[in-house]
Amino acid sequence: MADEDILSDDLLRQLISVGEVDILVGLHTHNHSKTIGQVVQVIREGLLKYFPRERVAVLNADGGSHDGTPNQVRAASINDARNASPLQTLRTLHCVSSQYGSTVSAGKAMHIVVTAADLLRAKACAVIAPESSAIQPGWIDRLLRPIYREGADFVSPVYRRHRFEGILVTNLMYPMTRALYGKSIREPRPGEFAFSDRLSGLLVGHELWTTEAGRLGPEVCFTTISLAQGLQIVQTFLGPKGHLEQQSSDLVSALRQTVGPLFWAMETTQAQWSAVHQTQAVPTAGPEYEVTMDAVAIDRARLHQMFCSGVVDLEPVLKSILSAGTLQQLQRAAALDGDDFCFTDELWVKAVYEFAWAYHRSVISRDHIIQALAPLYRGRAFTFLSENLNASQEVLEARIETLCQTFERLKPYLIGLWTAQEGGS
Repeated sequence: MADEDILSDDLLRQLISVGEVDILVGLHTHNHSKTIGQVVQVIREGLLKYFPRERVAVLNADGGSHDGTPNQVRAASINDARNASPLQTLRTLHCVSSQYGSTVSAGKAMHIVVTAADLLRAKACAVIAPESSAIQPGWIDRLLRPIYREGADFVSPVYRRHRFEGILVTNLMYPMTRALYGKSIREPRPGEFAFSDRLSGLLVGHELWTTEAGRLGPEVCFTTISLAQGLQIVQTFLGPKGHLEQQSSDLVSALRQTVGPLFWAMETTQAQWSAVHQTQAVPTAGPEYEVTMDAVAIDRARLHQMFCSGVVDLEPVLKSILSAGTLQQLQRAAALDGDDFCFTDELWVKAVYEFAWAYHRSVISRDHIIQALAPLYRGRAFTFLSENLNASQEVLEARIETLCQTFERLKPYLIGLWTAQEGGS
């Protein structure tokens, strides 16, 4: 039974008037009036085209928009077939919008969507980013069909990215998640995804909603819980991502929303990930990866400079996080100029694993640990960019695969750190 405390009285009344549904689509908005109208229109077209006989609803959890965003969502409701021409539907599409507060919270919005899905007994629920300018009606089918008609529990996207977009994903989130849980999930923090009623039942009362990880990165928590529970996971290719990467403007915020939840999940799922010793492919509809090779201007020199200064300035903090050997290697690297600099795969993986261990032990404030990872990431990004400036798609993917294998090969090092801590040494 859903915990209805998360639902306001107004939203609860709206949901009761909707009644049970087969499919729910969730949107978390905050001042998205420039994009939300088109996004909701495409969602509407996709639902009518691919699920014309199902009971469907769109739920907008709004973080206090003052630009009319909720009104645009409500305007997409369909009451009869005349409004759907040339598409035909036998049912009503309800579009419900509710403001959950004045402070934007991804965790609270996702908790509302999960609770509503559970309350409405939705068999499948999709979550769409409100700034998804590249969305097509086919996304609705690709996300929901594996759950609604094929018995999957979690559908994760594969996007077409620029070769240097999402370096945090390709160099940390993807390879580490794969090493931990043994499944090759390309987007551990998905912008669009879908989940089953079985997963919503697990999530609705989960402890993640009371944590910082759940507040900042619920999408990562959805992924790791699905992996740890051994649920049926599939991936589906959606095409261009179509919305901006937050990490490009604020790296620390991106680390809080991705790496923080990943480290948190390691504590609650330790029994599962420590028992995984091999990787399995995830069933994927469409390409497992696709990159574009367009030219892009990146200030590599600044990345190198910020790594070098960060290692020097944060030495006392890094001493509390890293082993002496790892810190010494980083300090030697920070003394090199850009032409000679290289942040090797093995050094990067050991450093990330030691950060995860330090997070688990709370050697200092966990948020300070996440912040201290930023200069190291910049150093790794500098190396990745430098090595792949002229790489083909095939070479680029091969290098990412090599990094994944390094995370997997060094996993016993991580388990050794964890075991030593649990043993009190």
